[in-house]
Amino acid sequence: MPDVPDKQIKRLRTLIQEAETNLAAATELLISLVGDDAKVAPIAREETLGKVIEGVFDGQNMVGSDGKTYPVPANYASKSKLVQGDILKLTIAEDGAFLYKQIGPVPRKQVVGTLLLENGHYFVEVNKKKLRVLLASVTYFKAKPGDQVSVNIPEDDKNSEWAALEAAL
Repeated sequence: MPDVPDKQIKRLRTLIQEAETNLAAATELLISLVGDDAKVAPIAREETLGKVIEGVFDGQNMVGSDGKTYPVPANYASKSKLVQGDILKLTIAEDGAFLYKQIGPVPRKQVVGTLLLENGHYFVEVNKKKLRVLLASVTYFKAKPGDQVSVNIPEDDKNSEWAALEAAL
């Protein structure tokens, strides 16, 4: 096997995750538009049939009820503004595609903090506590270290390590 740089592998993984997220969103939109239309909806449903697992979002992944960790596409987590503790449903389609849906948002609050970059990871400092944020959110909002940002965190944030970026101020 040729020596492939880690950067290219990471980029390919990101592209695949984004494609899976877009496919899941398109399927949901199609079903919402056509409802129980006999010609289109069954086709979309058949493709999403498979194993269903519920789990808890840990800020970056879903920890399933089976104890396994499942990767949540950063693009989906960022756009959905998932907060650590949210309950997700994962459908693993027969073709292997992962389709996530938020089914139980935790109570959350919005706070303002300062964006930091340390050792290649982004954090938001809120009340002297550093909470990690997803790179996908930072790049989407074009935020830079030192910027004031608005984030969502669980109401009971004592054990939180992650925040969901709401907006760059």
